[in-house]
Amino acid sequence: MARIRIDRRAVLGALAGVSGVPLMVSDGVVIAQEKPAARDVIRELGVRPCINAAGTYTALTGSLMPPEVVAGIQAASRHYVRLNELHDAVGRRIAELLKCPAAMVSAGCASALSLATAACVAGDDQERIRRIPDTTGMKNEVLVQRTHRVGYDHAIRNAGVRLVEIESREELENKINERTAMLFFLNSSDTEGKIHHEEFVAFGKKHSIPTLIDAAADVPPVDNLFRFTRLGFDLVAFSGGKGLRGPQSSGLLLGRKDLIAAARLNNNPNSDSLCRTNKVNKEEIVGMLLALELFLKRDHEAVWKEWEARCSRITQALAEFKDVRTEVNVPAIANAVPHLQVSWDYEKRKLNPGQMAEKLRDGEPSIEVVPGSRRQLVVGVWMMEPGDDLIVAQRLRQILAGT
Repeated sequence: MARIRIDRRAVLGALAGVSGVPLMVSDGVVIAQEKPAARDVIRELGVRPCINAAGTYTALTGSLMPPEVVAGIQAASRHYVRLNELHDAVGRRIAELLKCPAAMVSAGCASALSLATAACVAGDDQERIRRIPDTTGMKNEVLVQRTHRVGYDHAIRNAGVRLVEIESREELENKINERTAMLFFLNSSDTEGKIHHEEFVAFGKKHSIPTLIDAAADVPPVDNLFRFTRLGFDLVAFSGGKGLRGPQSSGLLLGRKDLIAAARLNNNPNSDSLCRTNKVNKEEIVGMLLALELFLKRDHEAVWKEWEARCSRITQALAEFKDVRTEVNVPAIANAVPHLQVSWDYEKRKLNPGQMAEKLRDGEPSIEVVPGSRRQLVVGVWMMEPGDDLIVAQRLRQILAGT
């Protein structure tokens, strides 16, 4: 194929020319490890690293990219390419991997929401694309269940639309009109609304209105990467820097070919478009693809068992304290991975979960647990590096022993 393809062979060939990046090929899989950095710039700047016992929070820089992804990014950084050609090639590869009509890499999930909305409002009309967020004469209303409003829906509103809240099936039916550009669904709020996935999609199909689902933090499980397009959602948005462990500044937008093509027109490198500011360069595009390939090949059962083992090791380390209780909890939807809930006799120890979190944060090394813990301390184990669970366990023991 004459045009640029991003596949394992291409990445391997590129990596071969990068100094300091050893390679090993096993069963057709590229395994690479970056040469250790000569400078620890984070330390030089006086910024304290921390153990992530919380999760894929943006404020904690999401997740850590696997060495193979970092190596691929480094290789990509050494080449100039025609960006649209790379977007095309990676989009086709992702669509093939996820068995969906079309796909693109965005600058995070919020960017995917903006691009999706712009596609539904302006389509491929260049004059309308240039005018957004001025949507005069365009469809500019997005219907959303009241329970599905979220702090991130500013990414939808910045396309010049008005969010119209509804609560019931009857209200949704009655508020659909000639100005309705899109129907928006927040996956993590599914259980809180009265209209669920299949019925919501059916409303969109009935009235020929595109449906968008925000599933930013909803991988794992791996099936979610396929589930929502199978259900019939026209557009599906994921974060790339959470469970997929791609670049924190990357995301995925999947869906109908015509809408993905329209979304691309609202993105860089196209000037005078809504998401020109949401620039995603070749490094993030390649990194997102490689992270997705690695995620799909991962032994998810083995990874899950390791997460459970981390919870177990921390629990065992706290067994000497008779008032300490632990429980493993898996959230129903978003961040649906094992979390360890830890509680103790707060009155007896004069120590509540918030104070424990502060002690963990202020200690050495600094440890961040799930924020906002009130009834119990919540430890997220899935973003830990190997051995971090033992450090967290030791610190918890030290603090509890001193109270």
